[in-house]
Amino acid sequence: MNATDRTPADLLRSALAADPGRPLVTFYDDSTGERVELSVATFANWVAKTSNLLQGDLAAGPGDRVALLLPAHWQTAVWLLACSSVGVIADVGGDAAVADVVVSGPDALEAARACSGERVALALRPLGGRFPQPPAGFADYAVEVPGQGDRFVPFAPVDPDEPALIVAGREFSAAEVVERAGAEATRVGLTGPGSRLLSGLPYDTWEGLNAGLYAPLATGGSVVLCRNLDRLGEEALAKRIESERVTATAR
Repeated sequence: MNATDRTPADLLRSALAADPGRPLVTFYDDSTGERVELSVATFANWVAKTSNLLQGDLAAGPGDRVALLLPAHWQTAVWLLACSSVGVIADVGGDAAVADVVVSGPDALEAARACSGERVALALRPLGGRFPQPPAGFADYAVEVPGQGDRFVPFAPVDPDEPALIVAGREFSAAEVVERAGAEATRVGLTGPGSRLLSGLPYDTWEGLNAGLYAPLATGGSVVLCRNLDRLGEEALAKRIESERVTATAR
């Protein structure tokens, strides 16, 4: 993290400049056996494409609210950074009825239909696969995002002091996210560059978001993000911790 970083998108730019090839997010889904590893550069490319989709095709801009009805997943992490890049408010698990845009996983489509604005659905299939049949009334993220540009420039500057994140009823500005992520990193065992945190926490609290994305990004570390970790036995978990060179856990 640089002293001038005041938004999560700033943190990602600094990470990209420092070491684009290092791992940033390694994702496991223990209900499907999926494993995906994203370097800083690969993650940033997904963020750029998603930001262009959000700003261009979905016409979202600073001050708009994007309800993210998504689990802890590498694509959710991408959307959180895309929201920061555009300057919209990422409302994690928020009310779709008051959102300008809703982004939904397959298990929350009915709740997402309450949004009168743009709706995007994520199949959350291995390798970012699309829905076999797109849900009616939704754009399929896996169909829409590949053709987006690899570089992103916001139409308007992002104000770090404006609301950027809502989770569990608490609102944070972008600057607060960055400040808290750095200040609380040691609490989850992140001691600096090279630290590697395994998180099985859901993304529906600040603690889950911080362990599963923001603190590793702020400290030059990386996260092993595990969905459905409760399906993994202790012996298999110990092997994962060893094989992934994990230095701290949050469960």
